[in-house]
Amino acid sequence: MSQSTMSLPTMNDVFAVLDAWVNAGWIRSLDRAFARFLCDEAEAAQQPASPWLVWLAACVSHQGGRGHVCLALQDLLQDADRVLALPPEHEQREQLPLLPSQLLAGCTVEALQQALQHPLLVAAGAGATPLVLEDGRLYLRRFWQYEQDIRTALQQRLQQPVALEDSQLASVLQQLFAREAQRETTDWQAIACALAARSAVAVITGGPGTGKTTTVVKLLAVLQVQAQHSGRYPLNIRMAAPTGKAAARLNESVSRQLDSVRALLGAQASVVDHIHADVCTLHRLLGTIPGSRKFRHHANQPLPADVVVVDEASMVDIEMMAALLQALKPGARLVLLGDKDQLASVEAGAVLGQLCQRADEAHYTPATAQWLQAVTGETVPAVYVSGSGSPLDQSITMLRHSHRFGADSGIGQLARAVNAGDLAAVQALLQGNAADVQHARVGSHDDAAIDRLLLDGYRPCLQCLQAGPDAADRDAWAMDVLRLQAGFQLLCAVRNGDWGVAGINLRAEKILRSKGLLGNGTEWYAGRPVIVTRNDYGLGLMNGDMGITLPDAAGQLRVVFADSDKPGGVRWVLPARLTDVDTVFAMTVHKSQGSEFSHTALVLPDNSSPVLTRELLYTGITRAATRFTLVDSSDDVLRDCVQRRVQREGGALVG
Repeated sequence: MSQSTMSLPTMNDVFAVLDAWVNAGWIRSLDRAFARFLCDEAEAAQQPASPWLVWLAACVSHQGGRGHVCLALQDLLQDADRVLALPPEHEQREQLPLLPSQLLAGCTVEALQQALQHPLLVAAGAGATPLVLEDGRLYLRRFWQYEQDIRTALQQRLQQPVALEDSQLASVLQQLFAREAQRETTDWQAIACALAARSAVAVITGGPGTGKTTTVVKLLAVLQVQAQHSGRYPLNIRMAAPTGKAAARLNESVSRQLDSVRALLGAQASVVDHIHADVCTLHRLLGTIPGSRKFRHHANQPLPADVVVVDEASMVDIEMMAALLQALKPGARLVLLGDKDQLASVEAGAVLGQLCQRADEAHYTPATAQWLQAVTGETVPAVYVSGSGSPLDQSITMLRHSHRFGADSGIGQLARAVNAGDLAAVQALLQGNAADVQHARVGSHDDAAIDRLLLDGYRPCLQCLQAGPDAADRDAWAMDVLRLQAGFQLLCAVRNGDWGVAGINLRAEKILRSKGLLGNGTEWYAGRPVIVTRNDYGLGLMNGDMGITLPDAAGQLRVVFADSDKPGGVRWVLPARLTDVDTVFAMTVHKSQGSEFSHTALVLPDNSSPVLTRELLYTGITRAATRFTLVDSSDDVLRDCVQRRVQREGGALVG
């Protein structure tokens, strides 16, 4: 097929295009196979499908693999190459297969919608067809159903009445948030507690260090006090996170907060005894069924929990959110915590981002603002009050003051500039004198700057490893190694290539071994850091858990992980038992979500890519606690990263 434009492709043309895209690595074999399956099903039923329908089926499958819930036909026609992110990387034009925009030249939305009129394959809503066309959006059936389930569940819970005594709520909030007479800033944590206390579903969002964990522990104390007064005490509270790593961090954070909250409550301090810092993954909470997408807990066998708290909710995909909402018993509360500006889930959907689309402006109604003044003593700034506030708006709080990154923090300023899409401010901060922000501009992947980062970053951990334990307590030594391992992490935006995870990991092994900092071995060697890539309930290791390879007392290699069930403890695991792990001198930004490192370095590739977005850069920056280094090769790549936003397609989750 020539690369001239065509508006009426034949079925052979369509599969020639799809084959070329699969061969070029643009789409998955799965996407092409799905299109072939629908084509064959239609022919077997003697109802042949339009070539456009078959091509769109491959496209909507491709979009699902990229995290999109659906494919908007109007957007597709306006800029097909951008919407489908094809080609995925910059390549020489003369070497490219036919582009989506070339294939669609001259086509109209009406023509595509007409081609999608096929009762066996496409429905306008409920039914058994594999595709759904609704409001100009094409869905895979299961994604459409997840969206419907979430919308229905959220609307029901937003309308669910919650028993509340304003005077009693005001009293306990006064204990937990003693207002300073001269304080001028708004206490958004107090507002978050108040709003969440009166709603069956609540969202608390905010950047790193804004106090999401502090707020939720105080909220749980408020809910237990309310339960005491209503005769439903104690509430059964469950806390969860998408990954084992995020669950462990929440567990530690909650544990640190309990004593301070207990001290604030005085005579009511006993309620804290029923706030257990026992956080698990969402998969474990719902009960994974091996070999199935279903869970043990669902609408007919709900979770025995009165309150469910989910941290790092930006990482929760649409399928998991639908399953969670279905598993909540009637009357149960759901509290979602997360940073709306972080990268969305790896899988399809951006649930937290969609729910928090209006969080920056709040949109609290005058009635809500008046009620907040009465129960918290806080005056909501007028800019956040609106007569057009929806019920969902009244259940969302954005925490706006960072206790980790102050006004003079370079990391904080850089994160805010990236969020605002302010390229000039980003460049000024990278070129400025902030002690906690560095910028390395490299000319090629052979630049020594990356080698210096790897050596300086990982040397303390590996030197501690080589020094060995001072005494017989190998567990204490292993904990020291793990602590130093968390002192530095190099992040990559992409997986492949010299600038990706694969290339940097090979580079790290080479440079660190040349300096005598790593042991010998091809797969397993002393000093190899690993990350778990799949939940292993038998070993008690979750996706995202990080460990490091050390010799045991007999000199045999073991992989050491922090013990999530025993704070301060470690677990020694035989390498042969670890079937799903990757080397992690470098890791993707996606994998770093839910983690924090003292010093984080982010390496951008030397060519622009659809994965380079504002959200990716922001997430990489905010993994750093005390120091951030950006490594890039050109202003163009940085500009694209700051100016490009993640745009995940999906319908409204709340009407």
